[in-house]
Amino acid sequence: MRMLYLIPICIFLLLWEIVAQLYSMPNFLPTPIKVVIAIKELAFSPGPAGLEWAGELLGNTLISLFRIITGFCIAALIGIPFGIIVGWQKSVRELITPIVEIIRPIPPLALIPLAILWFGLGSSPAIFLIFLGSFFPIFSNTILGVKNTSRVLIDVAKTLGAKEKTLLVKVVLPSAMPSIIAGLKVGLGIGWMCLIAAELTGTNSGLGFMIIYYYWTMEAAKTIAGMLVISLIGIVTYALFEKFEDTVLSWRETVV
Repeated sequence: MRMLYLIPICIFLLLWEIVAQLYSMPNFLPTPIKVVIAIKELAFSPGPAGLEWAGELLGNTLISLFRIITGFCIAALIGIPFGIIVGWQKSVRELITPIVEIIRPIPPLALIPLAILWFGLGSSPAIFLIFLGSFFPIFSNTILGVKNTSRVLIDVAKTLGAKEKTLLVKVVLPSAMPSIIAGLKVGLGIGWMCLIAAELTGTNSGLGFMIIYYYWTMEAAKTIAGMLVISLIGIVTYALFEKFEDTVLSWRETVV
């Protein structure tokens, strides 16, 4: 059955090859073979400063992964506990909500100029923007999961003598976990968008920088190569999240 997944991929590659050959636009739409050649060239060309040994493609990929993992982990480590507190304590929620609602509508990408002004060029502004982009989906979904915890479960636990800490750890957190994981998925996706946008403007390394650099030099094959690496990372990340979700939520009943 899994071999069936290869059919649409093969059809897509075939259509790509046909269109590229028909319109003969190597500077705008290179063939898949030329993209493969570009990947090989990038793999063996010198990498960014400090990672020359890794090659240009792997070196920039490692830099982008460092930035996304750092920003995303900070967002998760702050967003989940903070979301649990805000979702559990109504008084805290009423105090924090107005502040959150003022900041949340501002797109993280609109803060790129300020991020560069505050942190300069390099990894710091990118990590800051990833943190902002990832934080609010994680934070909001955590609050939603806590608030949607069944009142029956809480009352039964209280009847059995559970203290507040036990309620949070044994009842509220497991009940909120599906919503938290959904927030992590969304937050990671937004974090990637923020990373690439930040690398397009405020850094001299990373996959986003590599993509825009080869766009300006009219080497579309290398630009597409960078995009394919991002897509591959997205596929691997999604599979890891699915595995994590199945493990953590093994108790959950599914439709299929």
